[in-house]
Amino acid sequence: MKPFLRDTLTTLIIALVLFFGLQLVVQDYVIAESSMEPNFLDGQRVLVSKIIYNFHEPERGDIIVLQPPPPYEPKATPFIKRIIGLPGEFIEIKEGIVYVHQKDGTVLALDEPYILHQTGRLFDGNVIPENEYFVLGDNRNNSNDSRYGWTVPRENIVGKAWLSIWPPAKWGLAANYPFPEQSSGTASE
Repeated sequence: MKPFLRDTLTTLIIALVLFFGLQLVVQDYVIAESSMEPNFLDGQRVLVSKIIYNFHEPERGDIIVLQPPPPYEPKATPFIKRIIGLPGEFIEIKEGIVYVHQKDGTVLALDEPYILHQTGRLFDGNVIPENEYFVLGDNRNNSNDSRYGWTVPRENIVGKAWLSIWPPAKWGLAANYPFPEQSSGTASE
């Protein structure tokens, strides 16, 4: 009887360590908005890597889960958005095209194959503060994002969307989009 009890207790301890260890590095997130359509749908479940940004800084094109900025309640449902602007840059949107004015003076016109409909709304932002990020939803015509006057402090980033796990038709890696420093569409200012 003692070996059975010892084995059961060992298995239980290993299971608990694995469970709590996974809670530290990965979080399940249920999307509760339509701002990232068509890439993420309302009710879709994704796994979020909570430790990835311990190894490198957030990058343009990353899809992140974030704690909403004020005036939202501190316990408000987290948002899911795509990073567009990095600290020290500023963003401009004209005729549906997003222009990133980089620190070195170059202007990057983003090629965004992940959006279906460009926004007709003009936007001319300010310089993004240090340790903050400019985010947009992929569904530009139905997204509460940085165009409304807020940026995301680094400490508000929960993690990077990594894997879609529900519904089965949407299984797969998240639609993060690495932006190469595109030579076409850039101009010096």
